[in-house]
Amino acid sequence: MLKIPRGERAKSPATVAWLWTAFDRIGLDRQDAVVALGGGVVGDVAGFAAASWLRGVRWVGVPTTLLSQVDSSVGGKTGIDLSTGKNLVGAFHQPRLVVADPDLLRTLPWRQMRSGLAEVVKTGMAVDAALFRWTERHARRLGARDPAALEQAVARTVSAKLRVVRGDEREREGGRRAALNYGHTFGHALEAATGYRGMLHGEAIAIGMRAGAELSEALAGLPSAARARQDALLDAFGLPRRVGRVRIERLLEAMARDKKRRAGLIRWVLTPQVGHASVPRPVELRLVRSVLKQLGALS
Repeated sequence: MLKIPRGERAKSPATVAWLWTAFDRIGLDRQDAVVALGGGVVGDVAGFAAASWLRGVRWVGVPTTLLSQVDSSVGGKTGIDLSTGKNLVGAFHQPRLVVADPDLLRTLPWRQMRSGLAEVVKTGMAVDAALFRWTERHARRLGARDPAALEQAVARTVSAKLRVVRGDEREREGGRRAALNYGHTFGHALEAATGYRGMLHGEAIAIGMRAGAELSEALAGLPSAARARQDALLDAFGLPRRVGRVRIERLLEAMARDKKRRAGLIRWVLTPQVGHASVPRPVELRLVRSVLKQLGALS
């Protein structure tokens, strides 16, 4: 078994290079498979190492966190971060098998659990209104870590994401899969601006969703009641509301490096209603600054 360091900072070129050297030492060939046992970082790194070793070997995902079970284990996105941004290097490399066992979540710390619940909310808000309504109805059970509710949350979220991915595996320009990046333009920037320390992925995405909903209300016609429903559900799971002591300019700089940028413009996934997020669209810097300030970013 090969072990990599814990946390987002392990998603680095150095970690992948170490894995390549280990693969070479043990003689991993195209008849073998890499098994990624762990959370989203393990799946992203192991999947990318498998995609690039010998121009591609098989890999199997065994996600052990709620976040990885409902999100990163589905869709074949693998990759690593650079100091300038998240997931800037990677490959689409579908796993041969994913084993998502909700029993593995029983010992998961609550903070890790709520990080995964943020992605459940995001999937509903972005592409599946029925999932969003189901999550609202069962928020108390999910917050209490009810096993049956968690199993349903995993199954429903994976099903929703699979419907999108099957029609747009490689996130083509203008394709439906881009809607799943709702909350991610700002969420990824927040992670990068804080050096991938102190804030979990789902926590950053929750704040990104709050920003996305504010912009959606201003630009895409999202009803204020729908924005309030999203924020109330995030609040129900104890997800953060504010950015913390991070400067607006630093966040804008991180967003400008986002892999979804185009011709120097910062693009956001917005939604006119629950479950109907759009392809990314450019947003005026003035509006972005205003929203970041509302969320507590420093001038």
